[in-house]
Amino acid sequence: MDKANLIAQSYPFEPTEEQLVFCTKASAFLKHSSTKKCFVLRGYAGTGKTTSVAALVKVLPYFNLKVVLLAPTGRAAKVISNYTGKKALTVHKKIYRKKSAVATEMAFQLAPNLAENTLFIVDEASMIADEWNPQSGSSFLKDLIEFVYQTGPTGNDKNCSLLFVGDTAQLPPVGSIDSPALNEKYLADNFGLNTAAVELKEVVRQEKKSGILANATMLRKLINTYDQENKSLPKFMTKSYKDIFSMTGIKLVEGLEYAYGKFGIENSLMVCRSNKSANVYNNQIRARLLYRDEELSGGDQIMVVR
Repeated sequence: MDKANLIAQSYPFEPTEEQLVFCTKASAFLKHSSTKKCFVLRGYAGTGKTTSVAALVKVLPYFNLKVVLLAPTGRAAKVISNYTGKKALTVHKKIYRKKSAVATEMAFQLAPNLAENTLFIVDEASMIADEWNPQSGSSFLKDLIEFVYQTGPTGNDKNCSLLFVGDTAQLPPVGSIDSPALNEKYLADNFGLNTAAVELKEVVRQEKKSGILANATMLRKLINTYDQENKSLPKFMTKSYKDIFSMTGIKLVEGLEYAYGKFGIENSLMVCRSNKSANVYNNQIRARLLYRDEELSGGDQIMVVR
């Protein structure tokens, strides 16, 4: 059986035309014998990027390939692990190691890539920056690429390749105008990679009546048709949707209590205009809803950055 069909049959539903194009191009990409191969899968919210990646992961053994799942953050790594059913790591944990086990300073160097015949899949790749870091003398994207394409002891190619997955409408890395890891021309011109790419645009997610998805689609259209002369702010659509609300300050406490009780804290999010206002709201929620006055309390969720 053609391996593109194997990928298509791994979808839990009938693939769209765009997804079938992905199956064909991904199959050709994996079978191609060139070195420094890199595939870019871009997709709008709700277009089935995650489903496409999960389908591909299922059939990689038919290509005699193993898989390593990576993401820029621990939360993103947990998401890709959940939908593929396989272990995922942060990019930092995979590609770096401490220069000295006894050193007190947090100095890291590139780790050796011991993998062979492996596809490295990097989800949420819009976060991967190519900004020069004076401390490391390199960039995050450059280090990742250098790690994946390390050669063997005799200089032999180890048949490792990259698949970047993400949405160009997501915020790019700090200091960047766009997301370099999702730009196949940038990857080819700056790193000499043999690139292929597919962009998914058709929304297929079952929650087509989702207000979150409707507003995400609206914002994407505004980005694609942005007029320098008309810089009006977007107006969010909340009426007739059950998963998004415009909440006044007066009703905020009551609304959050309802959301936390029905959906849970982890599944309730509030969008603010700025980091400053988000910090103010977070402190108020912590004090008035969670009744936590201490800087750190039992049951708090914390993020460890290292």
